[in-house]
Amino acid sequence: MTVELARPFSPEKHHSHRDVTGGWLRPAVFGAMDGLVSNVALIAGVVGAAGAGRGAVLAGFAGLVAGACSMAAGEYTSVRSQTELMRAEIAVERRELARNPDGERAELAALYRARGLDADLARRVAEGLSADPEQALRVHVREELGVDPDDLPSPYLAAGSSFVAFAMGAMVPLAPFLFGASGLFLALALSVVALFGFGAAVAVMTARPWWLGGLRQLGLGTGAAAVTFGLGHLLGVAVS
Repeated sequence: MTVELARPFSPEKHHSHRDVTGGWLRPAVFGAMDGLVSNVALIAGVVGAAGAGRGAVLAGFAGLVAGACSMAAGEYTSVRSQTELMRAEIAVERRELARNPDGERAELAALYRARGLDADLARRVAEGLSADPEQALRVHVREELGVDPDDLPSPYLAAGSSFVAFAMGAMVPLAPFLFGASGLFLALALSVVALFGFGAAVAVMTARPWWLGGLRQLGLGTGAAAVTFGLGHLLGVAVS
């Protein structure tokens, strides 16, 4: 007779998720794409109107500095306003929990009943979660406002991410002129590669086909550059 030894318990390994609430991805992606597209379009417009030269360099550098500062200021203001609104609503919930704990507990139980728990289990869950006031606040904020009170977006992170990303994107079409390029071809070539590459990288990060993201961003960027080059050329001819 053989005795089968029990296998040692091995805890299940759960999958992990990427950070989707840190407040850096959207401004970084938006900043890099905005910097690249707006500066290649700006430089193309200047070259179309007046030809390549010092004017294109000055326009590209001005577009980089002004755009990066504008993006950072805009992201800081928007994220700061959003965070302040969230904190104000969290304060409302905190006051309501202190003023009417029974009503808030009943509200939480009703929410869990709406999600499929039976009345007794929903009541016990709500009572258990409401035993600790801070835990109760977190649960109510997540359930009612859809935000994590311990992980609100940072306006400083959003501003810094957008500033750096915009500057890096805007530098791509400007770099050839800083090294003595006399035409638009090299700037456009680098911009095409960067547009496709960055669009593909973002698509991979967001679990989409890389080629689709690259082609989409390439189409948007080259379309903007073509429009501004054409308008610049028409204005240059009209002025001359």
